[in-house]
Order: sequence, then structure tokens, then C-alpha cells
Amino acid sequence: MTLDPRQLNAFLAIVDHGSLGRAAEALHITQPALSRTIKRLEGQLGAALFDRYSKGMALSAIGHALLPHARLLQRETAHAEEEIRAMRGLAKGTIRVGAIGSVASLALPLAIGRVLQQWPQLQVQVLEGVWDRLADALVRHEIDLALDVEKPDGDEIVGIADCHWEDMSYVVAAPAHPLQRKRRLQLADTLDQRWAMPPRGTGPFEHLQQVFRAQGLAPPEIAVETRSITVLKSLIMRAGFLGWMAEPIWDAERSAGQIKALPLRGVVGSRRLTAFRRRQGLLPGPAARLVDALRAGT
Repeated sequence: MTLDPRQLNAFLAIVDHGSLGRAAEALHITQPALSRTIKRLEGQLGAALFDRYSKGMALSAIGHALLPHARLLQRETAHAEEEIRAMRGLAKGTIRVGAIGSVASLALPLAIGRVLQQWPQLQVQVLEGVWDRLADALVRHEIDLALDVEKPDGDEIVGIADCHWEDMSYVVAAPAHPLQRKRRLQLADTLDQRWAMPPRGTGPFEHLQQVFRAQGLAPPEIAVETRSITVLKSLIMRAGFLGWMAEPIWDAERSAGQIKALPLRGVVGSRRLTAFRRRQGLLPGPAARLVDALRAGT
């Protein structure tokens, strides 16, 4: 069975717009023409895709089963057309990538710079967030690559081979924080301090818990939880908070003398990072070029 992309686009238009009339208007065709297209698709499949009521249409069980496959085919077709146009010089390809803060602070900008130096016609869209947001965006085709801490492959998302690098995390504070001057500082000395961290369930939060438990300590109470890197760094620099951060995130502030790692001997965390893609479908060409640049810089 060969599915006609035009029929699938018609099917998806009805799903997205909620009615035959609005879908026909969006497709710039008549309602009878759209109805005939859907009936031909249903005839080919041998089943109704919609349950029809006096006040509208709703997806049937068969329609629900077809929906994710139709969306995948539509997106893969769009990726293929975009890449071919870019190769012919008729349009610009787009790299759609998501990354956690540490990667977005250093490794990703360097890789983007290398790609655009070689392929200046490309454009880049960057989403910064923690893994739950990146994974959702990857599955929904909002991005084509997600850059995060290495983790096992899943049903829908897999790591990309030979695209790995590492970063180091530290307990950080402002240079003027009292603990910066404490002699023989121990991790236990930080337990009565105010901490600011990304929310529980995120990679940095869980990483910090592991560091404390490895030294036989209960994790600290977190006074402020936020996903904003800007807020976290401001709390550390200006309000006396402690934080646990990967080095690339505060590299600029370290150079400016605004954030400094506490002198805790042996308290450092190494993380292995990688690029992830959807298990199904092809990796778009622009995204593949970014992967090559990441490999070259690791």
C-alpha cells in the first residue's frame, strides 16, 4: 500500500483545524474536493478515519492509529525537501537543536560557529532547557537534536555514536563568600548555607544529591529552585547563595571574578554528555552537520 502525501496532508489538516470547512479553507480547496480526498484515502485503507456526526467529525480508532505515522511522514518529507532546496542553493536549511545550560554555554556555540563558517546559508534555532523539555521537543519534532548528559536509549530517543564529551561540576559561590576563606573546608560545612538549584528531578539536582551521599552526608536543603540560569547565577553572585554548576555555565563569570569554586578538595563531578536523536526517521542534513562539528570539537 502506497500512501499519497496529499491525502495525508488533507487528513492532518482536518485533525488540526477540527472541521472539514476550516481545513478546506486552510488548504485553499473546496470542501467537496477535500471530502472526496478523504474518502479516497479511507477507501484505500478500507476503514473510516473519522466518525461523522451532525455537529462535526472525530477521529475513529483507525484514524488515531494513522495519526502519528501521518505526522512522521509529513515531517520527514518536509525535512527532505528543505535539505534538497538547501543543497541546490534555493533555500536555507535549518538546524533545530536543544541543549542543557552547560552545553548551550560553550560546546554548542563553538560547534555552531564551525558549522556556519563552512555552511553560511544554514540557520539555527536553539532551545535551552532540562531533559524533560528537550525529550518532549525531540519527540514532537520541534527539534532534531538534543544535547544532554548521557543516558540509556529509549523507545523513541537514542544517543548518537561517537559524539561524546565531558564537563566538570563544582560547588560555587561568590569570591567574597565566607566559605571561600575557611581553612580545611569540608562539604559538611555547606549544609547550613543557602542553596539555589534547578528543580528536583533535573540532572544537576540529582547530581548534587549523589555527591553528598558519596561522602556519607544527607543532601542540603534547597532554598530556591529555578530553571533560570540567569537567576541562579545572580543569587550566587549577589545574594550569598551556593550552587552546583557545570564549569561551562559560569566560565564567563569566573573570568570576570564574579563566581569561584569553593576550595573543596575532591568534591567535583564529571559528566559524560552526548547528542540524542529520534529513533525513527532520518537525521536531517543540517542537524548531521552540527553533529560532525560537535565531534570535531570534543
